[in-house]
Amino acid sequence: MSDLPTCREVIGFLDDYWSGELDPMRRNAFERHLALCPSCRHYLDSYRRTVEMEREAYADPDLQDPPEELMEAILAIRKPG
Repeated sequence: MSDLPTCREVIGFLDDYWSGELDPMRRNAFERHLALCPSCRHYLDSYRRTVEMEREAYADPDLQDPPEELMEAILAIRKPG
């Protein structure tokens, strides 16, 4: 990897970046890239909002599994042939 990662590298390691699992040197390089690249900052913001929405959805105590009949109907439609 060069001094600054490419946009593809930033996106490829976004999960590790977001979860804090990047080593400090790589994290620093990613943060410098993000400081210079509005597209990657926008992508990171979108990623962050998606993760937050997912957490909120699964935190709902009223969330229930779909009815078995619905699951069977969906799976039947997806079967080839």
